[in-house]
Amino acid sequence: MNVLRTPACPVLVVGGGLVGLTTALVLRHHGVDVTLVEKRETTSPQPKARRFHVRSMEVFRELGLADAVREAARDLAGHDHMAVGRTLVEARQLPLQLPIGSTGEPVEISPELPCLVAQDVLEPVLRQAAEDAGADVRFRTELTSFAQDADGVRVELHDHRTGRDSQLRADFVVAADGARSPVRAALGINRSGRGAIGGPSVTVYFHADLSEVVRGREFNLCQLEHPAAPGGLASVDGRWRWVFMAGGGEVERDWPELLRTALGVPVPDLEVRSVLPWQPEVLVADRYSDGRVHLVGDAAHVMPPFAALGANTGIADAHNLGWKLAAVLSGEAAPALLNSYDAERRPAGWFAADQSSRRQPGVAAEPDPTLADPFVLGAGGYQYPAGAFADGPVDPEPVTEFAPAGRVATRIPHRWLEPGVSTLDIAGPGWALAVADHPQRWAANGIPVHHVDADFLAPGEGLLLRPDHVVAWRGTDPTAPATVREELLAG
Repeated sequence: MNVLRTPACPVLVVGGGLVGLTTALVLRHHGVDVTLVEKRETTSPQPKARRFHVRSMEVFRELGLADAVREAARDLAGHDHMAVGRTLVEARQLPLQLPIGSTGEPVEISPELPCLVAQDVLEPVLRQAAEDAGADVRFRTELTSFAQDADGVRVELHDHRTGRDSQLRADFVVAADGARSPVRAALGINRSGRGAIGGPSVTVYFHADLSEVVRGREFNLCQLEHPAAPGGLASVDGRWRWVFMAGGGEVERDWPELLRTALGVPVPDLEVRSVLPWQPEVLVADRYSDGRVHLVGDAAHVMPPFAALGANTGIADAHNLGWKLAAVLSGEAAPALLNSYDAERRPAGWFAADQSSRRQPGVAAEPDPTLADPFVLGAGGYQYPAGAFADGPVDPEPVTEFAPAGRVATRIPHRWLEPGVSTLDIAGPGWALAVADHPQRWAANGIPVHHVDADFLAPGEGLLLRPDHVVAWRGTDPTAPATVREELLAG
């Protein structure tokens, strides 16, 4: 007798945008079979997020994708500056802000530079990479319902190409299905936060050849202050593609005329491609996990678009969750390890949402000295308050200044160990030890040991690094790391 069995997969990712594709890539990096479904026909047609911080680029570096991302970003190479002016013609380029060390000299904070690349350019690169890595990527396939039990999650899928329905059983589901997440809604997970902040806004995506207008004054974002057409102009490719962001929710306006006023030039070839109204919001899910289902990206948190913090925070979600799912699926870790995902990433989501909202135009009336240093935001300098790291007194990571020192529950600081090899490279996809003395003294732990001659390590001291580059333990006892790692994996 033939019995039809429901197809199974270890992890189902719902959502084929930036964060969903990154989640699939992280899981494949850890050797996990993954199926990704996306109801849309293809990746995003809108530029959306464009700025990817050094922390996101470090994730892509670990995945072997940093060079591919930079190749996709070649049109915006050298467009890191901000600019400001009454019109685009009158705008002046502002100097770059560089991180300054204790000696007063600029310091290198990462093995990777931040990267400007439009989301509609980056997502196809990630999709191809996920498929090449062996992920089962299914666009035009929608999750219509799901039910979880103690052993897994049974999902119903609808293939919009064929009109057929099918079932799939997954050990875990990762919801990367956006700010209106049907998965989050089905789980009954509420969101908290300030909700709508500031006033409504409009994003105008248009084409025009402005290469000669901006030559020598290239920028990422230009603040235009013309009284009749104030707003921000973002460069999508440095020549043809641009995004203008204006206050007010009015969509039906003479946008070509208003844009020409803001630009200060006739621009006969200007073509408006889309006008999208939106409202800045701050909302964070009240829990990131429900049984075997976990939320990432906009499904877990929405925030104003300051420096693309939402997208970058979502990439960090994927990086954090991926190694934990892999450890549980392989039997290396107990399921309780997954509790640390919510414990770590939900406070991080709140931190990013708060920081971006306090920088939203019209929210803060005067300068705020308690804002995080921009390099703390860019380098993932948030210190987890609880989670998968050793208990004990914690040396607090500063927020208003960028001063990483290898503190527990933070990302290891970047230092070059040899040409092309950073401290960020020694962990991931496995665990690692960074030690200041002879590696042989630490070898009994069974964890790869790396000698690190760095200012943040005292003689005889070592750091236990998780697969996501986070310091899980710090100390001088060479027998402790193996025990700590075992305890953390036990949840």
